[in-house]
Amino acid sequence: MANDPVERTGTDAADPSGAPAPARSRRRGRTARLAGAGALLGLVAGVCAGYLVQAEREPTRLLSQPVIGQAEGDVEPLSAAEDRKVRTDGDLRKLLLDKPRGARTASWVPQDGWMELAEYADHFSRPGEKFNSLATDQFRRAAVTGWRVGTSSVVDIRLVQYRQEDSTAAADATHNMEDDVESAPGTRSWSIQGTGDGMAYVHPRPVVDYGSGRTLYSAEAYAWRGDVAMEIWLFSNGPIAEKEIRDLARRQMERL
Repeated sequence: MANDPVERTGTDAADPSGAPAPARSRRRGRTARLAGAGALLGLVAGVCAGYLVQAEREPTRLLSQPVIGQAEGDVEPLSAAEDRKVRTDGDLRKLLLDKPRGARTASWVPQDGWMELAEYADHFSRPGEKFNSLATDQFRRAAVTGWRVGTSSVVDIRLVQYRQEDSTAAADATHNMEDDVESAPGTRSWSIQGTGDGMAYVHPRPVVDYGSGRTLYSAEAYAWRGDVAMEIWLFSNGPIAEKEIRDLARRQMERL
């Protein structure tokens, strides 16, 4: 992240010894396959003949199905609380976790809480490639929040939404993120309750924040729901407990 604390077939030959060459084993299988094909054609022909005979007959009670009348009246629509599409098509920023009491908004968070395509892509190691990928995946928008708690910890949360007219981009993006994290040596992982295949990760080895020179520990979490992918990063001066990142991710997914 640019402004985050951490940027994150062979040939037959005689035996030279003079010993007779072993008899070549017979290839098996072709006759069986031909016989099987013949049996299959006979079965198909029999089935077709059966359908033709039955088509000429009057329907019987066993083959007739009762006509089910269409229900009358209007179908009650889902409420906003029950229809996820209604919730996520609104102001996505309202679904972000609230900043904890006493915490201050992180400097990298846009004032309006939104990240455009180019700005979001710029937070990756290869912005140009990421920009093209996001455009292909029909990136729609990203709602962002983040905060600092004293000088001890930093949180960054993003809800990235895709149009998903002909793909499952939110799920794909989440799985790609998870694959990248799981390839890092020593990374520990846990599932996030209630999110299906959402995962939380803790890196036990600290890294150096080149901006401040401090040694920081990190954790991250990824999950998706519908057309929205959730991304969370947590940085701290000390080791991060598994419960801390999982709880943060669980609470954010509940808001979706």
